[in-house]
Amino acid sequence: MKIAVLPGDGIGPEIIAEAVRVLRALDEHFELEFAEVGGAAYDRHGHPLPEATLKLAREADAVLFGAVGDWKYDQLARALRPEQAILGLRKSLGLFANLRPAILYPELAAASTLKPEVVAGLDILIVRELTGDIYFGTPRGRRAAPDGAFAGQPEAFDTMRYARGEIERIARVAFEAARRRNRKVTSVDKANVLETFQFWKDVVTEVHAGYADVRLEHMYVDNAAMQLVRLPTSFDVIVTGNMFGDILSDEAAMLTGSIGMLPSASLNERGQGLYEPSHGSAPDIAGKGVANPLATILSAAMMLRYSLDRAPQADRIEAAVRKVLAQGLRTADIAAGGTAVGTKQMGDAVVAALG
Repeated sequence: MKIAVLPGDGIGPEIIAEAVRVLRALDEHFELEFAEVGGAAYDRHGHPLPEATLKLAREADAVLFGAVGDWKYDQLARALRPEQAILGLRKSLGLFANLRPAILYPELAAASTLKPEVVAGLDILIVRELTGDIYFGTPRGRRAAPDGAFAGQPEAFDTMRYARGEIERIARVAFEAARRRNRKVTSVDKANVLETFQFWKDVVTEVHAGYADVRLEHMYVDNAAMQLVRLPTSFDVIVTGNMFGDILSDEAAMLTGSIGMLPSASLNERGQGLYEPSHGSAPDIAGKGVANPLATILSAAMMLRYSLDRAPQADRIEAAVRKVLAQGLRTADIAAGGTAVGTKQMGDAVVAALG
């Protein structure tokens, strides 16, 4: 099994280092090959996603990704900014299905922004369509406004688009996931305003006809955002488009105590996947040894389960994380009521718990 390891920028190298230590502690003899991506790649190669890195990612069975981005690159042309690396990987590898679990570990109930009685038992899965929507739709750009009250003035525009096949395949991922969970899917849209999402709603409803054992509900995105903080445990699987999923998954992250606890998987139709923490590169704390590596370690567990057919080893890692949290160890972002440790110390504890 070949794993492409792309640490990236900011805290990316630090958290990836701990996930790699955990993988090696399993003694599974994975082939790990490292490459530069994001700002680190731009500095050395003049592009955030060099051809050699993209070639490695295409050839690997899975990609373990850290984070990209830094304020010092904000003045670059958009096509050269570090964030274009992750967008390019998603598009080039066809990573259309983003799975973001949001689980509240009992030991972290005090770190959640909600009352314990509201969030206790939280275990939801957000399935985000990842290669369509306004992020990738064309045409896009800047021009003189052709009409309206400000005709002739400079304007910027993006295009929201979804084809039937795009919606069908992400809906099937959500319904299949729900069958392994509590058999409920909430499809989040804005069908009352956007033609794109009326189409989304219609297609999801059609796909649901093949999943009579799964309950489907439709919810407007503004209501979904409210219900996530009002009654989060009412959800099981949430399926939605690229932009709404981006926003809702970060909202769900805070229910769990910290975005530093949320892993993610991005899969293509062959089962190849890119695995990364849901948080960003956090350049303000890079190099300080205080970042939480658990989301990256849990992403490695998802990689074992979804792309490498190593579910028992994934179970071992997740059990080790639960054990470490039960021992009271906490990085700064989840430190309330626990013993504060740094990035490497948390990695040490997970490796020890595997034993």
